[in-house]
Amino acid sequence: MSHVKRIKLGMGSQGLEVSALGLGCMGMSYAYGPAKPEADMIQLIHHAINSGVTHLDTSDVYGPHTNEILIGKALKGIPREKVQVATKFGLRFGEDGFGEVQIHGEPEFVRASCEASLKRLGVDYIDLYYAHRIDPKVPIEITMGELKKLVEEGKIKYIGLSEASPSTIRRAHAVHPVSAIQLEWSLWTRDVEQDVIPTCRELGIRIIPFAPLGSGFFASGPKVMDNLADDDYRKVCASRLQGENFDHNKRVFERVSEMTERKGCTLAQLALAWVLHQGEDVSPIPGTTKIENFNQNLGALSVKLTAQDMAELESLASFKGPRMPEQILAHCYKNADTPPLSSWKSE
Repeated sequence: MSHVKRIKLGMGSQGLEVSALGLGCMGMSYAYGPAKPEADMIQLIHHAINSGVTHLDTSDVYGPHTNEILIGKALKGIPREKVQVATKFGLRFGEDGFGEVQIHGEPEFVRASCEASLKRLGVDYIDLYYAHRIDPKVPIEITMGELKKLVEEGKIKYIGLSEASPSTIRRAHAVHPVSAIQLEWSLWTRDVEQDVIPTCRELGIRIIPFAPLGSGFFASGPKVMDNLADDDYRKVCASRLQGENFDHNKRVFERVSEMTERKGCTLAQLALAWVLHQGEDVSPIPGTTKIENFNQNLGALSVKLTAQDMAELESLASFKGPRMPEQILAHCYKNADTPPLSSWKSE
């Protein structure tokens, strides 16, 4: 078993430890083309756990539901305390899987979602439970109040928020400690550095970057668009991988790639190492569906970057295009504030 460093989520009485590198499981079942063979994905999850990567990230919307069911099958026979399961609630897409977005943070929805996820995962508790997006109709204090009850009942251990604004993070943290904030952070996407990252660090909240490899761009480069399924998220919605943006980003890819020879690593390892070097409070969750790619990601833990290397990478990484479709960005951290608590009227 590889010795993967672990980090602690939260401060004081909060003590959930996760592997410094996690495993994003979405692509095994959802968004990146058809679901992958179940037996292969279970083998990959077992390989990750045996390698010391025990932080598994999923959501009830992935599939929907099928990714949680997959992880539940993979966890059978594995000591529960060996794995830290993170899942999410509250986000629903339209019939095409990427269109209309519905967000729910009402107390009854929070509780029903948690109970359903527990059953699909086949576990007695969820280690880290996130609000996948912030409901613009419900004060965050109301959503957090129900999550706090679930903690007190032992159904979840720690609370997280995904794509939350600084003000929402502060309001939520005042109700109950928020252990982790999930957000997109990579050489590909850096806008969170202005206000969200400082807010997390001020409050002692750990940072869980998703898509640290730019949705596969840093792993495959321009070839990532070759042979994608028609329903692959990147082919349907990723404007950075289309048209003039794609042409520009290919040139950036080539410039950044030049550093890999000096560092003796792949570009995927270089990009992931950049995220890992952001601080001891950062635990990225790159996703993959192949053991060989997982092993490559694991190698990023051994890549050493100097302050000069970091600055050089940051100066080169001038990518173009929005990181997500507008209908999804509308619900992300810059727009993720909720109504004041005084406005809430329960039904």
